[in-house]
Amino acid sequence: MNVVIVKYNAGNIQSVEFALKRLGVNATITGDAELIKKADKVIFPGVGEASTTMKYLVDNKLDVLIKNLKQPVLGICLGLQLMCQHSEENDTLCMNIFPEKVMRFIPSKINGNVLKVPHMGWNKITNTTSALLDTSLEGEYVYFVHSYYAEKGPDTAAITDYSLPFSSVLNRNNFYATQFHPEKSGVVGARILKNFIEL
Repeated sequence: MNVVIVKYNAGNIQSVEFALKRLGVNATITGDAELIKKADKVIFPGVGEASTTMKYLVDNKLDVLIKNLKQPVLGICLGLQLMCQHSEENDTLCMNIFPEKVMRFIPSKINGNVLKVPHMGWNKITNTTSALLDTSLEGEYVYFVHSYYAEKGPDTAAITDYSLPFSSVLNRNNFYATQFHPEKSGVVGARILKNFIEL
C-alpha cells in the first residue's frame, strides 16, 4: 500500500504520519507531483490560513494536481476547507472539489452558554452517510480545532452542531474530507483512518 501525505506550507503533517504508523502504515511525505499521482491513497492534511496556503498550492500547481487525482483522497481540517468552493477567510477562492462554502463561526450564546471561537474540543458526528464512516460511528465524538466551517450541502456526509449544524465530513466520488482531526481523535479517529486506507 503506497500512501502519500501531501507536503505543502501547512502544519500538522507529522501527527498524521505518526497516526498512520500506529496502524502499521508507513506513508511518504512529499510535494513531488509524480509520487503523488502514483500513490494508492493520498492524504491532504493541514493547519493554517486559507489564502496564503491556497496561493502556495496554486504557485506550485498542487491545486490542479489534487483536483485531478483518481485514487481516494482524504482532506483533513484546512484540507477540507481548501477543497471547498470558497472560504470567507481573506475571501479565498479554493479548489472547488466540493461546492460547499466555508464560513466563519460567529461567537454566540445558547441556553446561557457562550460558544467560543475557535470551536475546540470533542464533539459528535451524526447523519453519517460516507464509506469513510461505518454505521457504528454514528454519534461518536471526535476532536475539532477550527474557526471556519463548511456549510451543509450536497456533499455533506456527516454533520456536527456547534451554534449551527455544519459539514464535519464531505464526500464526492473519490474525495473525502473531515473537518475534525482523526489523528487526534483516539480510537474513533484511528478507525476512520483505517477505513480510508481500506477503501
